[in-house]
Amino acid sequence: MDEEKRITLRLPADLHEWLAAQAKSAHRSLNSEIVHRLEVERDATVADIESP
Repeated sequence: MDEEKRITLRLPADLHEWLAAQAKSAHRSLNSEIVHRLEVERDATVADIESP
């Protein structure tokens, strides 16, 4: 990342627990898990837009 922005994010407790479990199983921090999932979704969206 060239530049980072700090945000405050409010999540429902059950979603937080699920994300934390996913992060732990992937050996990532919660922040890294959220960033990873957002990047994957962004890349999939861009690929869909660019597909003929």
